[in-house]
Amino acid sequence: MGLKHSHPQLFPGDIVEYPRNKYFSHFAVYYGERDGVPYVAHLTCRDSDSKLPLFGRALRSEIKLDPLELLGKKYKVNNMLDDSFPARDFHTVVKMAIDDLMGREVTFDILFHNSEHQATLFRYGVKKSEQIERIYKHIMPAWKKLFEAKKL
Repeated sequence: MGLKHSHPQLFPGDIVEYPRNKYFSHFAVYYGERDGVPYVAHLTCRDSDSKLPLFGRALRSEIKLDPLELLGKKYKVNNMLDDSFPARDFHTVVKMAIDDLMGREVTFDILFHNSEHQATLFRYGVKKSEQIERIYKHIMPAWKKLFEAKKL
């Protein structure tokens, strides 16, 4: 599915990807409509937390429901793990998990618990971030060399 002015059909529980730049995207889970407005649930940092840009962590993050297009006009459905894991039932499992976590503090960590980790955890019950795994493929060889040279 392309991103240019596309508005794919969404079903509750779908993972919605919002590309941010060449390397990273923000992820959410389609929650459904409220008064005719489509909503997504996503992990987001609270406005007052300024540590994220420096350390990749935000201790005061939360799960929020926001209108679908508030997060961006360009988005696509990306149920990337459907071939590997069964999607959990939205109404009996995913919705309850989202509702339970809304408004509660959650630690955001760009490497270990980002919006993609949270979206896959909701949909599949598995924390996975393919964008971070792609980055690791480039970082790990460099780290391995430093470890072998005992410089780390």
